[in-house]
Amino acid sequence: MSKSFSESYKEAGVDITAGYKSVELMKEFVGRTITKGAAINGEIGGFGGLFEMDLSDTPNPVLVSGTDGVGTKLKMAFLMDKHDTVGIDCVAMCVNDILCVGAKPLYFLDYIACGKNYPEKIAQIVKGVSEGCIQSDAALIGGETAEMPGFYPEDEYDLAGFAVGVVDKSKILDKTAIKEGDVVVALPSSGVHSNGFSLVRKVFDVENVDINAPVGTQYGEFIKDALENNKGGADIASIMSFANKSIGEILLTPTKIYVKPILALFDKVKVKSIAHITGGGFYENIPRALPDGFGVEIQRKDVRVLPIFDLISKQGKIPERDMFNTFNMGVGMTVILSPEDVDEAISVLKENGEDAYVLGKVTAGEKEVRIIENAE
Repeated sequence: MSKSFSESYKEAGVDITAGYKSVELMKEFVGRTITKGAAINGEIGGFGGLFEMDLSDTPNPVLVSGTDGVGTKLKMAFLMDKHDTVGIDCVAMCVNDILCVGAKPLYFLDYIACGKNYPEKIAQIVKGVSEGCIQSDAALIGGETAEMPGFYPEDEYDLAGFAVGVVDKSKILDKTAIKEGDVVVALPSSGVHSNGFSLVRKVFDVENVDINAPVGTQYGEFIKDALENNKGGADIASIMSFANKSIGEILLTPTKIYVKPILALFDKVKVKSIAHITGGGFYENIPRALPDGFGVEIQRKDVRVLPIFDLISKQGKIPERDMFNTFNMGVGMTVILSPEDVDEAISVLKENGEDAYVLGKVTAGEKEVRIIENAE
């Protein structure tokens, strides 16, 4: 046990002993993420995280890094006093991005800044981070918790992270290989994921309504209409499941991590390009995965929109163009492949738990997304 203690610092609002307790509580969760490369350093609290790379099958290694946070989705965690899932979001936002280059995640570090260090709360946050790392086969090799009284409210915090992966230079995804007629395959999202929450919180007025009440109770007319019209192609069971959950529960659903199914896909087919659908939705992210001279055409009826997005649109009176330019609309990631590889790709993804489907096609022209309404 450390003998480090400062009464003066504690009177100023920073209790360094709470930091030590946080570290002790999180050790169990961090230990679950240790991979072969991270086993070189089994302790927490050093000045740097160590990771030994096995490059026996990577003759020309290129490191790929990504960093991100959770954004104002954290407000939902504060309101629900539930802190063990936002860490998954933090990891997801980083590792899903580096997948788009073709990289396999190796390790992750987090940064938590808070108004007051409540060790049990910090440990719950790290529990979520560790779960995200486990889903990514990445080691949590370090992090930082900063207690910042007067800067953050006592019961609030911010969370950010940093991931590093590796890819052989010969296997970096090459979007210049894309051709007219290539196929866009969609991997479904788990919900809103971790972007657009400033708008979501405004639409649902989350700080002034009961976010724990079932959707079917608060938005009964919407559920009735959805069942009658089977909106978005959702089946009755999924609509009823949605109706029985609370808005808080639905919005706090963690971002899906696509590492394992995408890595399995890399082993079976040639993937030309991947887009992680985050802030900016379809219109911003899909073009980032295209070379100049090519666009993507999507039939609106082919997009499997989740009920939460229909509710956001109706409740907030948000035009569909804005919806597709803000949210993932039920598509968390897109993959571009040659037509002859599509059937095998969808089969591999389904074997790895992803209900993937054909979303659209690559066309010659402006580097943009065109969503076609009511096309035959």
